[in-house]
Amino acid sequence: MLIDSHAHVNFTEFNEDGPDVLADCQKNNIWVINVGSQYQTSKKAIEISEQFEVGVYAAVALHPIHVLGSEFHPEEFIAADYAELVKSSKKVVAIGETGIDFFHTDSNFNRQKEVFINHINLAKEFALPLIVHGRDSRDGTKSAYQEILKILAKQNFKNGVIHCFGGLITEAEDFLDLGFYVGFTGIITFDKTDKLAEVIKRLPLEAILVETDSPYLAPVPNRGRRNQPQYVKYVAAKIAEIKQLPYNMVETKTVENTKKLFKI
Repeated sequence: MLIDSHAHVNFTEFNEDGPDVLADCQKNNIWVINVGSQYQTSKKAIEISEQFEVGVYAAVALHPIHVLGSEFHPEEFIAADYAELVKSSKKVVAIGETGIDFFHTDSNFNRQKEVFINHINLAKEFALPLIVHGRDSRDGTKSAYQEILKILAKQNFKNGVIHCFGGLITEAEDFLDLGFYVGFTGIITFDKTDKLAEVIKRLPLEAILVETDSPYLAPVPNRGRRNQPQYVKYVAAKIAEIKQLPYNMVETKTVENTKKLFKI
């Protein structure tokens, strides 16, 4: 068994064959957390999850690249609307993805921060974990992770996962100290810098989740294709290789970690 802790089968890239992809996941005992990035994709994630008795779940949020002030289909975050989504289904297992993104725009940081804190409050209200996105500025001068760490500490929030981690071991350890898990994607299969491999080597397996971020970031040997939850096995295999552990151990422990975090 495996759990893809972060996928987007609720996105348009899966409009034609999303049901077939998830049916195949069910057949192969691969569970999926579908993550919203706007109101409509959050709503769709819930609708998809309700079609399955077990093994498909939803997270709801407004992604920081869609916060007002961005050029990427900006939306106003209305907490009451997302609260209603949470109330609408027991299949909602997290608030996310939310966070701070300096890569696409850093001109609306104050608004991103405000919306991130609103998501934290929503997670507190419903006792749900956060799925957190962070991405530094293009020139590397602004650290999203450092801002996220400061916000989480100030808000005293200690329940979630840092999705698609791409930072330093010191930052990963700081997130662990706050009670967060660290999620890794297919990037680790083609990261030529070995920076992420060093992070994985030093992190305890008890702190790691595996994810695809499909339809993006397809791992080797499927790089360049549309990613899908089934490819999470390549992420787990790479972690096993890096940590020199049996694949079955990585499979078992990451499933255990994911079930514990999302209470599934």
